[in-house]
Amino acid sequence: MNFEEMRRILEPYGTSVSESESAKIRAYIELLTAWNRKIALTAVKSEDEILRFHFGESLFALKKWSIEKGRLADVGTGAGFPGLALKIVRPELRVTVIDPNKKKCAFLHEVVRVLEFRDVEIQPTSFEAVSIEAGALSCVTSRALGVTPKFLSWSRSKLDAAGRILLWIGKDDCRDLLAVSEWSWGEPTLIPGTSNRMILAGTPKNPH
Repeated sequence: MNFEEMRRILEPYGTSVSESESAKIRAYIELLTAWNRKIALTAVKSEDEILRFHFGESLFALKKWSIEKGRLADVGTGAGFPGLALKIVRPELRVTVIDPNKKKCAFLHEVVRVLEFRDVEIQPTSFEAVSIEAGALSCVTSRALGVTPKFLSWSRSKLDAAGRILLWIGKDDCRDLLAVSEWSWGEPTLIPGTSNRMILAGTPKNPH
């Protein structure tokens, strides 16, 4: 996949990547494809679909929300999305990726090594067991984790006063979350190319 093909595929997501960023994405996809033959990292197989589903959906958040610096925790990161995808285009971010699956975390270590990321911490455990100070995070993200009261409570305790949670979820889960009164929720944003997948942003009404 060349640079122009990548730009064309990512265009509907409002994302424009540089040649150096596209080279990192290409290297990431090659690693993901190779490791996926040995361990279950993703059900998405083709390079085009990996680019759309994993990178396009992850980077689509940048079209609406400013994610520039600070510390981001990606909970239930799996193969590194959206946390490490965002790191490619926002290199100043300090990123903590959290997943209890040790094999997936081995893959994440390889991504960090090959892409020469700095300020990335990999936590091979549950989010409840991660040692992050109260108010230390500017953003919490999650694409795959079930959104439970425990996860929302943990996020509230870790976000700073201006912090935000970003969730990639289905419409039913989105409707349920909009009724959670401890958070101020924004307008859900439909992900391009889908009919049921949204990104929902929220800020705690009374941060801990």
